[in-house]
Amino acid sequence: MLDAAPSQPLDPGPGTPTGSGRAMPRRRFLGLLVAAPTLAAAARLGLAGPASAVTPGSEGIGPSVEPADDYDLGDLLNEAAAPTSQLITVVVGTDGTISFALPRAEVGQGITTAIAMCIADEMDLRLDQVRITLADARPELVWNQLTGGSNTMHSMFTPVRVAAALAKQALLDVAAIELQSAVGQLQNREGVITAPSGASVTYGQLATKAAVPTTRTASVELKAPGSFSVIGTPQSRIDALDAVTGRKVFAMDVDVPGALPTMVCRPPTINGTVVAVRNAAAVLALPGVTDVAAIPTGVAVRAATFGQCIDAVDALDVVWGPGTEDAKSDADVEAELVANELPLAPAPPVTQVIDKRFTFCFVSNSPLETNSAVARVTETSAEIWSSLKSPITAQQDIALALGLPPTAVTCHVVQGGGSFGRHLFWDAAKEAALASKAFGYKPVRLMWHRTDDFRQGRAHPMATSRVRVQIANGEVVNLEQRHTSVSTDYSHGLGEILSAYATKVPGVNFLAYTSGLFYLTQTVPYRFVSTDQAINEIDTGFNTGSMRNVYSPDVCTAMELVVDQAAAALGQDPYDFRLGYAKDARTQAVLERVAAAGQWGRPLPAGVAQGIAVHSEYKGRCAVLAEIDTRPETVDRKIRDAYTGPRVTRVVLAVDVGLPINPRGLEAQMQGGIMDGIAKALTFSLHLQKGTFLEGSWDNAYYTRQWNVPPEVQVIVMPPTTSEPGGAGEFAVGPTMAAVACAYARATGTVPTKFPVNHDQPLGFAVIPTEPPLPESPTDVRPSGA
Repeated sequence: MLDAAPSQPLDPGPGTPTGSGRAMPRRRFLGLLVAAPTLAAAARLGLAGPASAVTPGSEGIGPSVEPADDYDLGDLLNEAAAPTSQLITVVVGTDGTISFALPRAEVGQGITTAIAMCIADEMDLRLDQVRITLADARPELVWNQLTGGSNTMHSMFTPVRVAAALAKQALLDVAAIELQSAVGQLQNREGVITAPSGASVTYGQLATKAAVPTTRTASVELKAPGSFSVIGTPQSRIDALDAVTGRKVFAMDVDVPGALPTMVCRPPTINGTVVAVRNAAAVLALPGVTDVAAIPTGVAVRAATFGQCIDAVDALDVVWGPGTEDAKSDADVEAELVANELPLAPAPPVTQVIDKRFTFCFVSNSPLETNSAVARVTETSAEIWSSLKSPITAQQDIALALGLPPTAVTCHVVQGGGSFGRHLFWDAAKEAALASKAFGYKPVRLMWHRTDDFRQGRAHPMATSRVRVQIANGEVVNLEQRHTSVSTDYSHGLGEILSAYATKVPGVNFLAYTSGLFYLTQTVPYRFVSTDQAINEIDTGFNTGSMRNVYSPDVCTAMELVVDQAAAALGQDPYDFRLGYAKDARTQAVLERVAAAGQWGRPLPAGVAQGIAVHSEYKGRCAVLAEIDTRPETVDRKIRDAYTGPRVTRVVLAVDVGLPINPRGLEAQMQGGIMDGIAKALTFSLHLQKGTFLEGSWDNAYYTRQWNVPPEVQVIVMPPTTSEPGGAGEFAVGPTMAAVACAYARATGTVPTKFPVNHDQPLGFAVIPTEPPLPESPTDVRPSGA
């Protein structure tokens, strides 16, 4: 259920106070009319007038005490993208449609819809009059083609609106001449410009006449928030019909002549290597098999069908070399993490100390769509189709691997079936290119088996998080947190190969990326006297990635569990404690909304309890109230002999993203994040045993299922508090995980210290062998005549 009033004006008008108590003056920006056959317009770095008086996140009660309170990852990504914004254009077609090639990846988060809404609003169009495509890799954009950090709308909101507004202004100027009327007398609606006389002309009719022969600078004034007609209203996704009717095109749907199914036989342990293939000729003789070749990550096979690929993989007899983590299991990694925790300062003897360590297990970074790509490689060129969130780095790295100049490699960005950070890496695209070359330059349609994804794919790294709170004179005087993690791979860089390859220099990944990202995302949302958060990362032998929300779910959960204990030590209610220490008015507001909507403190039976948590990131605030049922009649339910455990029965979430673009899309993003948070708290993890993850499918790994989805979920979209949108995509994961953990602690009377809470229970599944045979190849099981 969505609780919002998006149809109301987002702001009463220029200079009118908003919920933050600040004014939102209109701004004039510089832009470019770009030389092109039809009208094209782009933004240009720099303001031509006064900036907004609202700085997202600045309207606080207490002082800023951490870097991300003033300058965060979103600011860094915005500044990196700004210099090349003028290279991204809004184009008016002769049919009246507006086209925009979005230099980001759509992976289900709804950014194509949100961008279309911004253009439609600024140009007074219907949503169906805007056409959004995904741009191929464009190296000239440098750092402006990276999809990550929930930053797309934060970074694209102003540039795309400037381009759209400039295009509309140029159309109106030409229309005034055509219709012999002053611009101020023209009316503009749904791509039709009408003069007082009733004469009219369409955008399509003006597209060529408004084009300019040489690029020139112009300035434009954007709509004030109070004038928005599309932004802030709930809209269905522009690709919804294609998605539900099967017309939506993913990588495996791309039609490339001659591209045959391809799969890879992978080593039994993480990052093992191929020593020899004993029976390549015999496998090549199997039905449908056309090619067998070793590549760096395993042995690739190409066949007429994926079923025949699986049969070929099963039949391969490979001698494997050692992997990077063959000797390690969960306990070994956890001990290594504890041994490498950064020290805490000695605690003064006059303080009461709460000191807890929490362990967060490996979690699969696999979205619903497995890794996949189509590749067509020749001796002089390569063409790739895949879901790529850092396509420039992918293009440049694949070119190096193939021995081609980057200009000879084309990377097409295809919509992805989920990502959660997974598609920041181009593992499948690179494998497909190398396989195509190894097969003698034959096009391939490469797909990972689901077991590949779980065992050799990317994982959220195991981590420990130690939190210590000191209490003196009836208040919290200090909160310290030492987060220690298996190394997170940032080899995608900031979106191009120099920053990507810099991570390979010893120490750079930690100093420039790990520390930078941690300090630019993590904050304590409470105005304690002092706070101190730090990170250390170790062990680079695992395949890891920036799984949804990166550090925040683990950091937030550990902190909020200790905050609950601090409240208890002071004899305060967990909600009252948080409200009293909240760092700013926006944090207080989301806490108050979830407490009221979720009826915080209402009577509940023994074994059922509420938990509450708050998180600050992406220039926004998010609070979650969760109720959990841990009673035996709930815990003892069995589903296919798998773990069932406690059930979260209710979640209320309030989110403040500054300026919400599409409340309906925002609700969907929050719902997905809620399910992720529940899974990470209770059931979803990977078990490492002697260099192998035991889980090999979704049937093994217990992500939130229908039986433990809360019957009641309410998402509250807060009214606008700033003039620009913050991030949203991953916002719900951390506070949901934390709220569920806090509810579990209150329901059971025991504070959980390992997540998910079921990790040390019996597996409940038969482990898929670490070497072939894989699960049986697909067969047609329909009844005869069906």
